[in-house]
Amino acid sequence: MSRKTTRVATDVGGTFTDMVCFETDLDTGESRITTAKSDTTPPNFEQGVLNVMKKGGVDPAAVDFMAHGTTVVINALTERKGVKVGLITTEGFRDTLEIARGNRPDFFNLHYEKPRPFVPRYLRQEVPGRISYMGEETQPLDLSGLNQILADFKADGVEAVAVSLLHSYANPAHEEAVLAEIRSLWPEVSAVGSHQISREWREYERGNSAVLSAYVQPVAERYLRRLESGLTEGGFDGQLYVMQSNCGVDTLDATSRIPITMVESGPASGFWGAAELGKLIGEPNVLALDIGGTTAKCSLIEDGEVKIMTDYWIERDRTSAGYPIMVPVVDLVEIGNGGGSIAWVDDFGKLHVGPQSAGAMPGPAAYGKGGTQATTTDANLWLGRINRDYFCGGSVEADMEAAGAALQNVADNLGVDRDQAAQGIVRIANNNMVNALKLVSLNRGHDPRDFVLVAFGGGGAMHAVALAQELGVKKVVIPTGASVFSAWGMMMSDLRRDYFLTALADMGDGAAEGLEARFAATEAQAREQFAAEGVAADKVAMKRFGKFRYQNQEHTVEVPIEGAVTEDKLARIAADFHEAYEKEYTYRLDAPVEMVGIHVIASAEVGKLKPVERELTDAPASEASKGRRRVDYAMDGTHEADIYDGEKLLPGMRFDGPAIVEDPGTTIVIHPGNRVEVDRWGNLHVLLTVPAETPEMEAV
Repeated sequence: MSRKTTRVATDVGGTFTDMVCFETDLDTGESRITTAKSDTTPPNFEQGVLNVMKKGGVDPAAVDFMAHGTTVVINALTERKGVKVGLITTEGFRDTLEIARGNRPDFFNLHYEKPRPFVPRYLRQEVPGRISYMGEETQPLDLSGLNQILADFKADGVEAVAVSLLHSYANPAHEEAVLAEIRSLWPEVSAVGSHQISREWREYERGNSAVLSAYVQPVAERYLRRLESGLTEGGFDGQLYVMQSNCGVDTLDATSRIPITMVESGPASGFWGAAELGKLIGEPNVLALDIGGTTAKCSLIEDGEVKIMTDYWIERDRTSAGYPIMVPVVDLVEIGNGGGSIAWVDDFGKLHVGPQSAGAMPGPAAYGKGGTQATTTDANLWLGRINRDYFCGGSVEADMEAAGAALQNVADNLGVDRDQAAQGIVRIANNNMVNALKLVSLNRGHDPRDFVLVAFGGGGAMHAVALAQELGVKKVVIPTGASVFSAWGMMMSDLRRDYFLTALADMGDGAAEGLEARFAATEAQAREQFAAEGVAADKVAMKRFGKFRYQNQEHTVEVPIEGAVTEDKLARIAADFHEAYEKEYTYRLDAPVEMVGIHVIASAEVGKLKPVERELTDAPASEASKGRRRVDYAMDGTHEADIYDGEKLLPGMRFDGPAIVEDPGTTIVIHPGNRVEVDRWGNLHVLLTVPAETPEMEAV
């Protein structure tokens, strides 16, 4: 009997739950890949995970490794489905959440109201004691009133307590003492300290992060434990990891304690997968685009590195300041434009698409589940871009009557016919997504022509070419298994933690020793945490970054630091900062440079997947042909397009547009003038303009 190992990744999205399963024969090295999609099942999201595994024919008892990404945290925050939280803070600072920041987005609105804090004032309590910004105790901590504070919290139905004391990023001793006393007096309550989430300054952002983590902690822990229980009942006894917002995975126990770290776990895995794919195909500069059923998300990857930041906000838009969450999150732009985004006409006769979504229920009108509003999916279906006879991979019978009626409502409001309404919906959706891609590229000093566009998610391949033509990128790459690519990306992730620490220091002579000591101490802390979980020190890899600014400025630029910090490296580090600053802000200053903080990435491999190359074929693409049909390309007119079965396209095959590639989970729209090449791993490379001579496939 052959020996096998089975690895599974699942990703819970707003509309669908995705699964990728890799089954490898350890004796022959051969792998079998299984993918599946099923409806997301709110509020019992774990059921959707069990459903998609069953649909894909995966027995939990056979799974050795499982990675899981979920929207449960962001959903609990945006839908206000967390628990009642009490906040304990330093005496005199209970109103920090209320004061927030003054840089409101709707600046000229005289009736502007700040977002309401997640903790009302009567549940924000204070304790005496003070730590300075240098980490020195200037007033002893007084916990004599804590017992009464907790008694009041109990009486008010509080289920979680957040502790955020002034300057605890510099010295968490007071916070640790408060948390220890809470656990002694009220052991069953969920409690979290701000230093457990972030060791960076900015009191409002750090305090709000602690509050939001406490708000979702019981909900997330119950969800993760239910998932663990459901898998265990099915016989699973392997390793279970949870995808984090920093593109790494972490243990279920660690994530349950600080669940806010998975606030953007789904998008992070997709962008990490795009970075790994870029390295694989020799394209380290990538614009990554993930279009799902509810949202579109994009990120820029330069030199194979996904940028991680802690300046992350939820619910921030043109009229609201939103809420900060100071955790490591992949740098992304997210907009409410997905396959289920609803098209609507305002009072001035202007067409909009999103941000409202039809979600999983009722979904687009064509799903036949009672939806009456036109969505992007309905428009793509009506224009022939999606095959009405192969809707959702043939698992759903397209309700063309309902789709037509929904589009007719939009058409009537615009004074056009249904075809024109559908074309308009696609164009507006494309325009919204182009603007998002510009935010992560042009607006940050990057030329899109230096990048390839890697598009995934259920809707990514349908819009990618039109977006790429608008931006002028080099080419489009559609990964194999694009519709479940975020789940695939989890298989490429390491066990990873990001450590941010505020550490003010000038860059003058003699600074190297102090900087090196801070990095070394943080790395020692990371190794200690990994060792406590059974990860040997020699398995842990470290990457160093420094946050720098011009003296007396406010914001920072992050610069990578190779190796130990020595005196002769200080000038090189400063030069790297000047270059990075100019790229970000278009100018540089003749001013002293100072370090504001350090960023250490600690990672350890947990057996991540290594894609297997396949043999190139000489067979023509016509062997994968399904026929032809008329397709409306919106901006490029209507054409007779060749239709290909994506599952029959083999490495080495080539064909030209206009064409459509139909995969069970997605549709790839190839415009006129495009050429498609299938590489050794099954990814589709779409060249936007066909050159006179194309390179041999070996170079792809």
